[in-house]
Order: sequence, then C-alpha cells, then structure tokens
Amino acid sequence: MMKIVKLVVGPMASNCYIAWDEDTKDAVIIDPGFEDDRIMETVEKHGLTVDKILLTHGHFDHIGGLEKTKAQTGAKVYIYADDADALTSAGKNLSTMVGQPMNPGPADVLLHDGDEVEIGPNIKLTTIHTPGHTVGSCCFVGEDVIFSGDTLFEGSIGRTDFPGGSYEDMMKSLTCLMTYDDDMTVLPGHGENTDIAYERARNPFIARG
Repeated sequence: MMKIVKLVVGPMASNCYIAWDEDTKDAVIIDPGFEDDRIMETVEKHGLTVDKILLTHGHFDHIGGLEKTKAQTGAKVYIYADDADALTSAGKNLSTMVGQPMNPGPADVLLHDGDEVEIGPNIKLTTIHTPGHTVGSCCFVGEDVIFSGDTLFEGSIGRTDFPGGSYEDMMKSLTCLMTYDDDMTVLPGHGENTDIAYERARNPFIARG
C-alpha cells in the first residue's frame, strides 16, 4: 500500500510529495521545491529509503531543493525528456526571474510517455506527458492517484504564458486526464487535493475545453 505525505514548501507554496511502500519503506520524492531540511526530516522520521526523485516539470519552485536532496539521498533524478534542459539552464527553469539562479545539474533518467517508475517491488507510477504549463510537463499516475504537477489544480489549471507553455496543449492534456475514473485523487503542484469527478463537473477550463 502506498503512503503519501504532502509538504508545502518554498516561497511559491509548492507541494512536495513523499510517497512510499508501507511494507518495504522504499520511497520517492516528487518535486522537492526548496526546504530540503524539512523534506529530509520527513524521510528520516518514517525510516524511508529514497532512490528516486521525480519531477513533474523543471520550474524553479519545484526543483529548489533538488540539489541538496539528491546529495543527501543519493537518489536518481527523473524528468520528462522535453523538460531536461530546465535542470541546466536558469533561464529555462525561470529562477532568474526571482533573482536566485539555479542549475542543479542534469537528470539521471529522461522519461517518456508511458514509462513506468517503480516504488520498491510492489508499486508503479505511470508517466503521462501533459504539456501546456511547460513543453515537458508530466503527471505520475498510480492505482488511485494522479500527481498532476502544474497541469491540473483544484478548480483551475497551471499557467500557460511562460516560455514553453501552450494553452492549446493544456486543453489536450486536460482532455487526457478526464479519461481517468471519477474517484481518482488528484494531488496538484499547488493548492488542495481534488479528484477527477470534481474537476470534470466544476473546473471552468475543462468545461470550456
């Protein structure tokens, strides 16, 4: 069974998730956006072994704690291939916009649509390419949960006016996400948890799309 803890971190109140197999304590960190000390405290508190850091996209508010978290865990970094350059370019990850240029270094694994990521021997997340917020935005889909990054929020969506963003692509990505069952929990990159049923019924962008 997968256990998930959410930490709201950094100046943009980004959601960082730590997900693990309750039986084996194998874990992944999703979007370590700043406050690596809090992230590591949570890892140590639960006695977890982190071997993967998953990124839903490459913007600074989701990678601010990446360099230190990687160093402390020894985990491999996974990002969708189309966003890979954000990890080596302060311009691409937008950190220059806030006066804190960051270059955490290249990913270890480049993901593609449909790739599976294992959390220990018992749990798998499927990578779904969902461009729109960035060209390489992706979601990670489990048995009953979607880590949606900055694609889908409660009652809203991620911005599409940054470099690499596309409203047209975002609409296509939302259409893809709406193919999942109503009871799928959505864990977004910012804000509160939601589910597919709520977004299908209430999200104005989806209704409009």
